[in-house]
Amino acid sequence: MKSSITVICGHYGCGKTNLVLNLAAEAAQRGRRSVVVDMDVVNPYFRSSDYSALLKKLGVELIAPVFANTTLDTPVLPPEIFSIFNMENADIFIDAGGDDVGATALGQLHRQIETAGYKMLYVVNRYRVLSTKPEETLPLLREIETASHLKATAIVNNSNLAVQTDMQTVLDAVPFAKKAAELCHLPLLYSTVPDFAVENTLPEGFKAVKRYVRFVWEDETE
Repeated sequence: MKSSITVICGHYGCGKTNLVLNLAAEAAQRGRRSVVVDMDVVNPYFRSSDYSALLKKLGVELIAPVFANTTLDTPVLPPEIFSIFNMENADIFIDAGGDDVGATALGQLHRQIETAGYKMLYVVNRYRVLSTKPEETLPLLREIETASHLKATAIVNNSNLAVQTDMQTVLDAVPFAKKAAELCHLPLLYSTVPDFAVENTLPEGFKAVKRYVRFVWEDETE
């Protein structure tokens, strides 16, 4: 099987990094070569590169460019990032920046990504500022697409309230996600549910995820 590239984008605070970690871990569990590329140059708190030890434990490779956590308008891409286009039989997950500024670095790779073929998941979260209404999701997406020169292919509803999330929290956000998908002219791929909130077998359209990303004040040993 040839390699696949999945770009995960969304406004900062939407939970895209946690989704990246879940997808990469699942690929590794399937026996695939799994690679995470951290291209988030905006968010200083929730980045894939902050979980290097966890990724290694999960059997996931990490490419973390030196510009991670900088505010450079046009960061220079390091040579190692181009290695993803020569990989065989790998599932590659790109954690894109948290807004149009963060997507600028990704834009420098758009020609190679388009040639290789890709999926681009736009993560939405009803419970985060600047995206509480479906109408607010489309302008954010267009900014990311313009900066990255790539087009989203599907929406993931990642609406959650961190540890306070229960199944009803997710269900309440489904109409928001469906409307957002309609406005963005994209399919709604699934709605995520933290594994601790899963009560019974999840119906079609829902996906259980582990909560790998924690707030900085949380005890990682818990």
